[in-house]
Amino acid sequence: MPIRTRRAYDPPTPDDGCRVLVDRLWPRGLKRDTAGVDHWLRELAPSNELRKWFGHDPARWDEFRQRYADELQTPAAAPALAELRGLITAHPVLTLLYAARDTTCNNAEALRLWLDVEAGPGGT
Repeated sequence: MPIRTRRAYDPPTPDDGCRVLVDRLWPRGLKRDTAGVDHWLRELAPSNELRKWFGHDPARWDEFRQRYADELQTPAAAPALAELRGLITAHPVLTLLYAARDTTCNNAEALRLWLDVEAGPGGT
């Protein structure tokens, strides 16, 4: 099952499948009625402290991913992860949405990569 990532500001396409916003805050200036967000799992966003520390600095990307993975494995993240896993099972395609300008070093991409590792051989 493919999991993709896209900026929340990009217009929805039929290829997106189920669109899941994984940011803590709703993207500034994005209208809810045209965003095409099917689910908003804000609990899967990195903590404010981690987000501020990272600051989208590519030099911190690897450490950000590790710290974020640690946060995803806490009991607080478990209900949202269970919901996300249910969505992954229920939809042939799932797109994780983010608001960051950086299209390669962002929390949605880090979450996608973490899910791939968690799924083991064969991926999600």
